[in-house]
Amino acid sequence: MNKNEKFVITINREVGSGGRTVGSILAEKLGVKYCDKAVIEGLTQKFGLSPERIEEIKAQKKSWWNEINNYYQTLVSSASKPMDAEVVIDSEKMFETEKRILQELAVQESCVIAGRSGFMVFRQWPNHLNIFIQASMDHRIKRIMSRRNVTLEKAREIIEKVDTTREAYIKKYEDTTRYDTRNYDLVISMDVLSEEDAAELIIDYINRTNK
Repeated sequence: MNKNEKFVITINREVGSGGRTVGSILAEKLGVKYCDKAVIEGLTQKFGLSPERIEEIKAQKKSWWNEINNYYQTLVSSASKPMDAEVVIDSEKMFETEKRILQELAVQESCVIAGRSGFMVFRQWPNHLNIFIQASMDHRIKRIMSRRNVTLEKAREIIEKVDTTREAYIKKYEDTTRYDTRNYDLVISMDVLSEEDAAELIIDYINRTNK
């Protein structure tokens, strides 16, 4: 990946591994935009986005990206979720909607994208880096217990449910598994790393492979 040109970094992660935090820290260190599930859901609710709606907005005289970007800036700086959804997107259209939003973001500027099946969306994208953040079950359980203030049993239940849901989501659209390391350029285990350490490791990798 050439960091001197427009790039996109995708971070897929296991729940409880700290991958989302790694992505946020990495984006801040690189001085680029960060996007995750909360941002996509917020944009979809605010603008009632669907593949058709995206094309309608882009066809209007007003700038598609400026409007989306202005709302994005408000969303990421606020803890509240938007309540003025125009439409409800059915599950069959959600993947295509998310894909279009993410690709539009990547066209406009360099960015770090956490989750949202990024490795699938940007597999053929020029100048990209796909990363997978993982951790042992024990590490994930302890982190979820601490961050969500739940019991060990509840933490394990959360992990099993999310793992199953995410894997099913991938298999619905691709003949692969998110655990196939061939989908990624870099795989990081968080058992002995802090989120800050992981972000620095990624930057070191980028610097060493920058071309």
